[in-house]
Amino acid sequence: MFRIICLIIGYAFGCLQSAYFIGRLVGHIDIRDYGSGNAGFTNTTRILGKKAGAVVFAFDLLKLIVAFYICSLIFNGNGSLLSGTSYLPGIYGGLGVVLGHNFPFYLGFRGGKGIACTLGLMLCVDWRVALVTYIIGFCIFMTNKYISVGSLSMALMYPVFILILNSRVGYGAEAVVLLFILCALAFIKHRTNIQRLLKGTERKFGEKEK
Repeated sequence: MFRIICLIIGYAFGCLQSAYFIGRLVGHIDIRDYGSGNAGFTNTTRILGKKAGAVVFAFDLLKLIVAFYICSLIFNGNGSLLSGTSYLPGIYGGLGVVLGHNFPFYLGFRGGKGIACTLGLMLCVDWRVALVTYIIGFCIFMTNKYISVGSLSMALMYPVFILILNSRVGYGAEAVVLLFILCALAFIKHRTNIQRLLKGTERKFGEKEK
């Protein structure tokens, strides 16, 4: 039962679609009608500038963290700075946030790709593994300037690292499976980016969208 409740709590936070609201407030546009059509950090940065993009990134990261800790505190969950009995309440809450962010019901289920939210979940589950993942992902991004490559690299590396450490730390098999599901969701949402990368038409970060 706690799984469903955590998913619902997370989904409610995820539906706070910052890119959409910033687009309306700052640019008086629906951000989904411009650029890549994605309501997220990268597209907001390309269309409305770095300051707007930074606000979107910070908000999306924060809403995941808040939902994670609310679910963990309600159901005695574990994670960074917490000493509960299971990582599952927070991770289910985090999964709900990503689903709400990607598929907000009031926007016709057209949202973002959930990378900033996923990065927040990494930090909440194990900040040490998250920092290693961030550093490697950032280095990958700096070598090619494709934010999609850096994002997908982190989405894949983190659950792999967690799987490797599971026998020592004890995250739990279900927690590991959920993190791989989030990884798969990131790849599914980035399928058009992957196609453009294969064709050599993917835009590098910093390139202005017309």
